[in-house]
Amino acid sequence: MTEKTIPLLPCRTELLQSVVDFYAALGFETTHLQKSPYAYAVVERGAVEIQLYGLKDYDPSTSHASCYVLTEDVDGLYAAFRSGLKAAYGRIPARGLPRIGPLKDMSYGVRQFLTTDPTGNTIRVGQTIDDDSPEDLTDAAPKDVFARALHMADLFADSKQDFPGAARIIDRVLKLKDEQPTPAQRLQLLVLRGDLAQRMGDAEGARGWLETAGSVQLAAEEEALARDALARLEELRG
Repeated sequence: MTEKTIPLLPCRTELLQSVVDFYAALGFETTHLQKSPYAYAVVERGAVEIQLYGLKDYDPSTSHASCYVLTEDVDGLYAAFRSGLKAAYGRIPARGLPRIGPLKDMSYGVRQFLTTDPTGNTIRVGQTIDDDSPEDLTDAAPKDVFARALHMADLFADSKQDFPGAARIIDRVLKLKDEQPTPAQRLQLLVLRGDLAQRMGDAEGARGWLETAGSVQLAAEEEALARDALARLEELRG
């Protein structure tokens, strides 16, 4: 017998249609939709199924609901999701609700991105990039000072949406005198800091951080390590 887990995620009742439309933009098919006697919807994309139930007084801004989707082609899904969102919204939403975050290799062994629907549910989409499972590694913060700072800043920014907290982590390590990051780490920290400034509405600050990031010189092997940060830098500067 084969078992299957289906996440049931909350949805503010009057937002149900906009949430269903969001998943349609991601390539999901709506296989069930009802508004009475209670709001309920089912969306499916291949083997991934998500069910949404309505709550009249649900507050999207305080939502912690989420689920994790493991895939063998995270880059392909990321490109498809971004393309669908741009077609549906006329832009790729990077902050607020809904939104989609950057794709990056995480220190706990997965390459992943997060996307959040209009009612605050976060779908984490990841692909394992080493022999350990993400369940075994979610608490395994790196020991290196700068790798750990990137790890924690990513968690604050993407999981908690605490942009000021993430910015403080980066500011603190960039001021260190007795230790210095590798060029790849410096680029990653600066790009993330510029990304955070932009998400906080500080356009002038973001330009400064991103210009500094663009001046970092990388060797060929470091460019490979920082490929996601380089792609994000080009996107943010564009």
